[in-house]
Amino acid sequence: MKNLIPHGWQLPDAIANRLGEQAGRQRIMTHDHHLLIVGHEPPRPGDPERRGRLFWRRPDGQWDSSANGAGVGALLRHLDEFAKRVDVLEDRIHAADEADDYFAVLREGTPLVRTIRNLHLALQQAREAADDDRDLITIRDRATDLERAGELLLSDAQQGLDYTTAKRSEEAARNGEILARAGHRLNLLAALFLPLTAIASVFGMQVEHGLEHRWAPYPFWIVLCVGLAVGVAVKAMLGRGAPRT
Repeated sequence: MKNLIPHGWQLPDAIANRLGEQAGRQRIMTHDHHLLIVGHEPPRPGDPERRGRLFWRRPDGQWDSSANGAGVGALLRHLDEFAKRVDVLEDRIHAADEADDYFAVLREGTPLVRTIRNLHLALQQAREAADDDRDLITIRDRATDLERAGELLLSDAQQGLDYTTAKRSEEAARNGEILARAGHRLNLLAALFLPLTAIASVFGMQVEHGLEHRWAPYPFWIVLCVGLAVGVAVKAMLGRGAPRT
């Protein structure tokens, strides 16, 4: 408990006894015109622990906090921390190019928006408990706008992830279709020349054509060059429309 309640705070026992060693969920506690808001720090990426912050409104209307100083401005500065984190994530969405970028924003933004949402609920309860505090209206409305901005952030990140995933799937399907057509052409060529190659291999055919000894070795090089040219032409035909890497 000493880790949550700052030294020097004179909270009523009815409130202090309801605080454990951990902050627990975000909520308010009231007793005898004392109002205590239990909030959370902005969550840190990869850290499941939620660190609590206390905001105490005394019966005379003065505020104090366990962080961000005294006065009602401590609550505004608390909200500013969340707003800056939302702005940073929005900038990362604008710069995102891969699915991993959008997923990273979702992974970091989901606990942040959840914390903002629960903080908004706590501030709404505080507004209802202290209906004579006009500053709480401004703070509650600021939390409302911040929650909306966070929800839009997650929606944009999810849409970006869905679009990127769909785009990659379309590219993969298109490339698969191109490769299938190229494979079909190659199979046609194989079906055309395989029987001839098999027969020639079995019978060891070597037809006397009269060019073996005439103008040697030029016929050999001519046949070789023609074969390479045919191979290049076949490669170009099969590679037409092939996917780019």
